[in-house]
Amino acid sequence: MTNFDLVIIGTGSGNSILDDRFADQRVAIIEKGVFGGTCLNVGCIPTKMFVHPADLAAMPAAAGRLGVDATLDGVRWADIRDRIFGRIDPIASGGRDYRANHPDNRNVTLYEGTARFTGPRTLDVDGETVTADRIVLAAGTRAVLPDVPGLDDIGYHTSDTVMRLEKLPRRLTIIGSGFVSAEFAHVFSSFGVEVTVIARSGALLRHEDNDISARFTEMAAKKWDVRLNRKVLRASRDADGIRLDLDGDSVSTDVVLVAIGRTPNSDLLNLPAAGIEVAPSGHVVVDEFQRTTAAGVWALGDISSPWELKHVANHEARVVRHNLLNPAAPIEADHRFVPHAVFTSPPVASVGITEEEARAKGLRYVTAKQDYAGIAYGWAMEDTTGFAKLIADPASGQLLGAHIIGPQAATVIQPLIQAMSFGLDAHTMARGQYWIHPAMPELVENALLNLPLDTTSDAL
Repeated sequence: MTNFDLVIIGTGSGNSILDDRFADQRVAIIEKGVFGGTCLNVGCIPTKMFVHPADLAAMPAAAGRLGVDATLDGVRWADIRDRIFGRIDPIASGGRDYRANHPDNRNVTLYEGTARFTGPRTLDVDGETVTADRIVLAAGTRAVLPDVPGLDDIGYHTSDTVMRLEKLPRRLTIIGSGFVSAEFAHVFSSFGVEVTVIARSGALLRHEDNDISARFTEMAAKKWDVRLNRKVLRASRDADGIRLDLDGDSVSTDVVLVAIGRTPNSDLLNLPAAGIEVAPSGHVVVDEFQRTTAAGVWALGDISSPWELKHVANHEARVVRHNLLNPAAPIEADHRFVPHAVFTSPPVASVGITEEEARAKGLRYVTAKQDYAGIAYGWAMEDTTGFAKLIADPASGQLLGAHIIGPQAATVIQPLIQAMSFGLDAHTMARGQYWIHPAMPELVENALLNLPLDTTSDAL
């Protein structure tokens, strides 16, 4: 039996907790998979590194209406893939080697194995018993698989594996309608693959504001073979490749990507043995200080966060670090205004509540929209589909939600996140600063001015 001052399970954002202030503590880090976590290896970073060349590949098709005749001569999939993982894989292995072998980590023991609780703050790591004064759970999530007969026999992919395909398929079918589906549909269709998307619901990105979801679904149906309100009944192989039988029709394809979500790895840790409560969703229950229901155990990131976003995990890691170092003066995690983005085509970004949520909560609210087509930079791009939608308290002018679909959405939304985080009301934000003309942020300026607030001022 080996005892540590601190054990961290997971090497994504959990790995960032350690700094020189922990140098006098005996620390263990446990990782059952690839060092560096989901974001680095199979999530945010590699997917966005695929999205950028996909955006470039899609440009010639849109350039003609602007008077630019361009052609796409080809896509070198192997070069794109190898550039991406030729950078990421060394970072992952370098991070592992740093923790395992660097003199700065003399106080750190790296376990490469599976951890399971056998009692309070007591773990079994592949047959070795490890105890700790304090433990941090940062073990992340894994892809959810549907219960479809024959799926295991056809050789399906998830987001963990599809980016390392040996070659581009002619046809790709994606089971799922969320952000993972939307991003990979954009990537592979831009590279010339025939994409089919199968959605159990009647819309894509259905967790977005209804106006955003409806617009995206409408546009997606023009680019991809979108099958709404469909359930996959069985999967098999035939002379034409892979056949997916749906309730109503069928799809023939070469590659199947399962993208129906991810589930926390909490069930792999035997948490009941440690007295750690888990929500019905599988997320570890934490309080405002990221403490679990067991003394001396914290959790952060996707294993405990319903947002399952890297920027949330990083924030929570900073909170946990502070609270480990300052137990008498803990700080709370701030989850008031958590933004997210979908890097697809067109891009989507959101922060705060949707109109449907505002209505369900019985809030008094007003909304405003601004089309990209109504700003000068939108004219330059000839964008006729994108828009920003704001939701605000009509009495105070405080923003409750912001939702954008269109070019550079993830960047354009940032001043709205800032306004919500620091309590800047819509009128002050719109009229209390210059907005560069003509530039994309005028979308935000005009949307703010369009809000029908109870009181407005004509000053400035």
